[in-house]
Amino acid sequence: MTSEVALEGASTGGIRQVPALPGMDVQRLVRLAVSSVADMRIDLDDAVVVTEAATGPYAITPIIAALAGARHVYGFTRPTSHGSVEEVVQQTRDLAVEAGVLDRIEVRLDRPVSVIAEADVVTNSGHVRPLDREVITRMRPGTALPLMFESWEIQAGRFDVALDEAVARGIRVAGTNERHPLVDVFSYLGTMAVKLLFDAGTAVRNTRIVVACDNPFASYLASGLAAAGAVVRSTTSVVDVDPEFDPDYILVSLTPTGSPVIGSEGVRWIASTWPATVVVQFWGDLDRASLGDAGLRFWPVQAPPAGHMAILPSQPGPEPVIRLQAGGLKVGSVLLKSPADRTPFDLEFLDEL
Repeated sequence: MTSEVALEGASTGGIRQVPALPGMDVQRLVRLAVSSVADMRIDLDDAVVVTEAATGPYAITPIIAALAGARHVYGFTRPTSHGSVEEVVQQTRDLAVEAGVLDRIEVRLDRPVSVIAEADVVTNSGHVRPLDREVITRMRPGTALPLMFESWEIQAGRFDVALDEAVARGIRVAGTNERHPLVDVFSYLGTMAVKLLFDAGTAVRNTRIVVACDNPFASYLASGLAAAGAVVRSTTSVVDVDPEFDPDYILVSLTPTGSPVIGSEGVRWIASTWPATVVVQFWGDLDRASLGDAGLRFWPVQAPPAGHMAILPSQPGPEPVIRLQAGGLKVGSVLLKSPADRTPFDLEFLDEL
């Protein structure tokens, strides 16, 4: 297969067939994308955008850019456990055909210097990463580099941009305000936690849960679980919770540090105080071997990549992913404007570094 993949030659099917979920119907995904572009007033008129081409809800990203007026959208891709290149191409094509933007989207298996140099907007999406010094030096001054997360997460194990180099070259960088009412990704955190606990084998309702969280996710996780009927205690450290609470589950959402977020002392305290509890990883790396040696059960069984969440925003449904991707592209469109031309509405989406 060549580096440039032709979408026109792909067969039909894709998302409509695998998986056959009503919530993932091509028409529905495009309708959600069109609404997001209109609601957020995303204007990428005549811009060249580099982003990722992926599967599932993430397949919508290049389509959002094209719907916002981009002249050409390059979707970088590679095979992963989430889907083959053929699946990426198929799903991208199905969505692009439905949206009427097939002629403006190009899927590529490489990251050519010429494409990076041509781009007006480059997102730090999965298949585009890493945006290291070598990539940044190929970008033109004034290129917009929207981060698809809030700026505080830069220090939380997710930073994959050579920021100093970008600033020195005059690249325009900003995070995405995920709590903007039109993006509102944080409001799905509770739903994601409920889904994660469902998968662990609990109905959540009437379940005692400790939410161990030291970041802005805390109130969203606690309120989402409480709304599902759980009895919740929030803390930044499990050892501060009343031992009499005796939780069924400890939901860990502690900011990644590069090492386990619950140390050996904390594991021993949990094992001796609440030996029947289950430690559930939402975010923040866990030492599963240490938990197992202490006789504690944990979920999920397989660890996600270091610094990553144990549940994707896409798992409950496509809405949070579409909102986040649209929000990031909105930030890109705002960064392309001169500061004097950015409206108060525009500025609400920026999360400055």
